[in-house]
Amino acid sequence: MAGRTKPTPKPRRLSRVEARRLAILGQGLAGPRPGGVVQVARLLGRIQVDPTKVVERAERLALWSRLGAYDREELRAALEEPPRRLFEYAAFLIAVDDLPLHRPVMERYPRPEYTRGRYIGEWLRDNASFRAYILEELRRRGPLLSRDLDDRAEVPWQTGGWNDGKNLSRMLEILWQAGEIAITRREGSQRVWDLFERVFPDADGERLPDEVVAIELMDRQLSANGFVRPGWGAALDYRLPAREAGEGSLRTDGLAAPVTIDGLPGEWLAHAELLEALGNAWEPRTTLLSPFDPLMGDRDRTEALFGFRYRMEIYVPAGKREYGYYVMPILDGDRLIGRIDPIFDRKEKVLRLNAVHAERGAGTDPGASRRVAGAIGELASWLGATSMTLPKQLPKAFEALRSQAG
Repeated sequence: MAGRTKPTPKPRRLSRVEARRLAILGQGLAGPRPGGVVQVARLLGRIQVDPTKVVERAERLALWSRLGAYDREELRAALEEPPRRLFEYAAFLIAVDDLPLHRPVMERYPRPEYTRGRYIGEWLRDNASFRAYILEELRRRGPLLSRDLDDRAEVPWQTGGWNDGKNLSRMLEILWQAGEIAITRREGSQRVWDLFERVFPDADGERLPDEVVAIELMDRQLSANGFVRPGWGAALDYRLPAREAGEGSLRTDGLAAPVTIDGLPGEWLAHAELLEALGNAWEPRTTLLSPFDPLMGDRDRTEALFGFRYRMEIYVPAGKREYGYYVMPILDGDRLIGRIDPIFDRKEKVLRLNAVHAERGAGTDPGASRRVAGAIGELASWLGATSMTLPKQLPKAFEALRSQAG
């Protein structure tokens, strides 16, 4: 019959364990390991960058959690050597193959419909000659560090935040967000800038329609999250165009499948390919997660799903910390069973565990202690540690760690 719509499928009911496994599979933390750093970026959609090196940089730890002892040179080459396969943008690593999906966001920056976007637009107009100077210097001199450029702002950056007066760094960040310049490499932790078209000479081809951008990005987001609330596009990225069309298409194509989850209210949408994967043999892994790991990104969801309350305590005064400064959760199969507070002493090549905590029920699996000890030992080896020290108090559930110390 003409105009007949496809009936809405009945939601599939998932147990809490199945929902956890769905989230873990989407994150590449179970099953066969991804094929390398680029595949992890494609799987997650983006990998958060953070320079804090208490143990190692956040993006490197996120890759280690999924790949094991990968070669850091693989990551450097993917970012810096043509043909580049990864790029850094707005504090994330993204696969270059996905660059056409992010160009529309760059072109819309700054968004004048938002207060901050209006301020940035006005500041750029007031400092048009400053912007032109930076682009001309890069065009004429090639890749440059920020210290190779002068602050020629006519109107200083003033928003009442800690960036006030940091005119050069703000201009570079704005030009980066707008896709006019890009990071070509790093010298230590310092970013080396160049014109976008020189770093990515093949990037500016035919523009994708907004609907295609939304469908592709939301497909990746849904897969990486495992399951989400309906209407999730609005919460994930305010810059994403055609979000309603993207969700509608994924529902129509059956990729966004309705589910209910025991103990979690309401209806959810799960990625159909991950739902299918739940029917395969479960291949668990035991690993450690950085405080910035995307599995831990939604603290409330993590607590509801895993019964694991996690708060980052880096900015909490030492005397008020519950677990420690740089706490890494322990993932064992489909459970978060504990956490460690480590620091890597690079000079002495010692991985120091300031504290080790076990969650309730962590000791019910007699093999868990051995698996956790193995994961921490693998981290120490990958970091280049020649020894490891333990705290005076160690949970009975993780007694096997004593064999790693020395």
